[in-house]
Amino acid sequence: MRPLEDVRILSLEQYGAGPFGSLHLADLGADVLKVEDPGVGGDVGRYVPPYASGEDSLFFETFNRNKRSISIDLNTESGRRVFEDLVRESDVVYSNLRGDVPAKIGITYDDLKHLNPAIVCCSLTGFGMTGPRAKEPGYDYILQGLAGWMSVTGDPDGPPTKSGLSLVDYSGGFVAAISILAGLHAARRDGVGGDCDLSLYDTAMGLLTYPATWHLNEGFEPVRTKNSAHPSLVPFQAFEASDGWLVVGCAKEKFWQRLVEAIGAPDLASNPRFANFTERGKNADALLPILEKIFATESVAHWLSLLGPAGVPSGPINDIAEALTEPHTLARGLIVETEHPNLGTIKQVASPVRFGSEPAVYTRAPLRGEHLDEVLDSLGYDAETVADLRRSGAFGKTVVGSTV
Repeated sequence: MRPLEDVRILSLEQYGAGPFGSLHLADLGADVLKVEDPGVGGDVGRYVPPYASGEDSLFFETFNRNKRSISIDLNTESGRRVFEDLVRESDVVYSNLRGDVPAKIGITYDDLKHLNPAIVCCSLTGFGMTGPRAKEPGYDYILQGLAGWMSVTGDPDGPPTKSGLSLVDYSGGFVAAISILAGLHAARRDGVGGDCDLSLYDTAMGLLTYPATWHLNEGFEPVRTKNSAHPSLVPFQAFEASDGWLVVGCAKEKFWQRLVEAIGAPDLASNPRFANFTERGKNADALLPILEKIFATESVAHWLSLLGPAGVPSGPINDIAEALTEPHTLARGLIVETEHPNLGTIKQVASPVRFGSEPAVYTRAPLRGEHLDEVLDSLGYDAETVADLRRSGAFGKTVVGSTV
C-alpha cells in the first residue's frame, strides 16, 4: 500500500495554498475528495489564465493531480446530508477559506464531532480564526508585505519586492500537510480529533526565523542586500561572471579557504581583514569588490569547473527553462506526465515529499463532479435516493461528469 492509502480527506479547497497542501498527501496515496461548489463553478483555479479553456487550466492541473471531485451545494439541506454522510466515512475535513467561514458553514470540530469523534478539521485561512484580521481575505502578495518579507527583498536602491514565487501560499500548504498528519496520528492514537487553526499569516511570520530572533533580542534591523548577499556570512551571494551569474556560498571557514585557492587568490586567506566570519563581515566593502573583479574575468562554466571540484558550494543562476532541464532535475525524476482528455499530455513538477522506494503514481486532476457517481455508490445510496437528492439541488443545477 502507498503510505496514506487508508486516509480520506474531504477538501473544501480552492486556488493555490489549500490544493498545494493536499497535493502532497494525494501523491502519497490519500483519497483527497474535492468538494466543489456547483454554484460558482467549483474551484476558481479551474479558470486561471493564461492557459485555460472552459473548466480546464494548467494552473488547476498543477495543484490537483491524484484527486477526485464531487459537486455538492452545502447551502441545501440535501447537500449537507451528503456531506455529513461523507464526514462519517472520512478522516479529515480540510479547507482554505476566510477565517470566519468554517464556523459559518459548520465545518469545525464542534460542528462535526457528533458525526465522527475522530475527525480532524484543518482550516488554512488567511489570518486564522481569531484576532482582528480574522474576517479578512488573505493573499500571498499581501502577506509578504505584512510579514516584512518585501522589506528585505530586492535591490537596496529599489522598491520593496515580492518573491518571484508565491512562497507564503506554498509554505502554508506544507504547514497544512504537516498539521493534518499530526492530527491524524493523534486521532488514531486517542480516538479523538480536533481543529487545526492554521493561517498564511502565521506561516509568513514563522518563516522570519533568525532575523526575527535577532531583532527581538538584539534590535537587529534587516536591510536589502546587494546581489542577494547573506545578512551575516561573507562571501555568500550572487556574483556576475563574464556571461551570467552564479551563487557562491562560504557558510563554513573551510569553504572560504577552498574558495580563495580555487580562484587563484590564496593571499586573501592570509589577510587579517578576511581571516574569519567576523572580520570578513566588518570588511565586506573591501573584500567583495576584489571578488567581483575576479569573477567578472571568466564565464560561469569556468568558475563552476573550479569551484565544484574544490568543494565550494556554488551553482549557476538558471532561468526556469534551464532549471527544468538540469541533469539533476531529470535524474531525480522531477518531471512527471499525466494524460488529460482535453489538454493532452501534461508535464509538471513532482512533489518533493517522498517515502519508500516505490515510484509514485500520477493521474490528472479531476473534472468537476467527475467522481460523484462512485462516491454516492460508496455511501450505499440507491437510485431513488440519488434522484431525490438531485431534484432537491444537492448537486447543483448541473453536475459535470455525472450521469445521475
